[in-house]
Amino acid sequence: MATPDSPTPLGPLLVTYDDIASAAQRLMGQATRTPVITSQTVNQRTQSQVFFKCENFQRTGSFKFRGAYNALAQLTKTQKKQGVLAYSSGNHAQAIALAGKILEIPTTIVMPEDAPAVKQAATREYGAEVVLYNRQTTSREELSQSLVRDRGLTLIPPFDHPQVVAGQGTTAKELIEEVGPLDLLLVCCGGGGLLSGCAIAAQALSPQCQVMGVEPARADDATRSFYTRTLQTVHNPDTVADGARTPALGQVTFPLVLHYVHDMVTVSETAILRTMFWLWERLKIVVEPTGALAAAALLEGVVSVPNARIGVIISGGNVDLSQVGQLMAKVRKKPKSEKPLPLARELS
Repeated sequence: MATPDSPTPLGPLLVTYDDIASAAQRLMGQATRTPVITSQTVNQRTQSQVFFKCENFQRTGSFKFRGAYNALAQLTKTQKKQGVLAYSSGNHAQAIALAGKILEIPTTIVMPEDAPAVKQAATREYGAEVVLYNRQTTSREELSQSLVRDRGLTLIPPFDHPQVVAGQGTTAKELIEEVGPLDLLLVCCGGGGLLSGCAIAAQALSPQCQVMGVEPARADDATRSFYTRTLQTVHNPDTVADGARTPALGQVTFPLVLHYVHDMVTVSETAILRTMFWLWERLKIVVEPTGALAAAALLEGVVSVPNARIGVIISGGNVDLSQVGQLMAKVRKKPKSEKPLPLARELS
């Protein structure tokens, strides 16, 4: 297993635990202190004590509200009046829209046309203007920069922003404060905002805890970046975990991941969906595919850590119920191109 290294020359470490502690104060009374669920079935299955931090119960249905509110709350009066723009496949979109509504900040959200309908609808219901684009023909970053210039908006990216990362780190802060020290913390990874924030909090509150990021095998850019220490990219990965379709880690998150995260693993599409439905059936919680990534690494045997205290971040629960039948069909019929699960990774 890899170990944290010195700060990467790619850039400085822009987020500290003090930033996360300040974010927690800022979020008090605004973000939900989400529940921690345990299961004797899971403990017996893994031979460990497992704690699920359920961010599917967070406002807007995912951890994203933490970072969005923390960032928007720190804007200047002028920036708040002119409004903000965000680009997102859905969860960051909803989070920015709600945070903007609470803080009375106009919000514009750039979303892909194929974003889950439930996420598009919720974003509009929170009062945001939604601008749709085609993933195959349009760069969301270029479209967003054009709108920012034309309208004088402030851009709040979904993960590559120090205040967003600090807000996401409050997830692990709450978990460790509630359950005590951990041996391992499993966190899903798209652009690395939640992963890096949680890793910073874990090092401060539970120094012996090893933090592991989990990605879809079809969107393994962060895993490749972690092991090569060179930023890797992926273009429109075909994964059911829409929250992990980010092209790469960011300038803020990449150095933090290299410094604070201990390991990265990937899980197959079948593993993601099988775990998602298992969590629905056995833990009685609605989890979206991206939200099941960290749990999939543990429950599918990619990571094996007997006799350990393990934290698992359930990152969100915004499922498009109209697509459930199609998702179930994918579980029943394993794609021919899918790679077998990797051998179990043991904690050293």
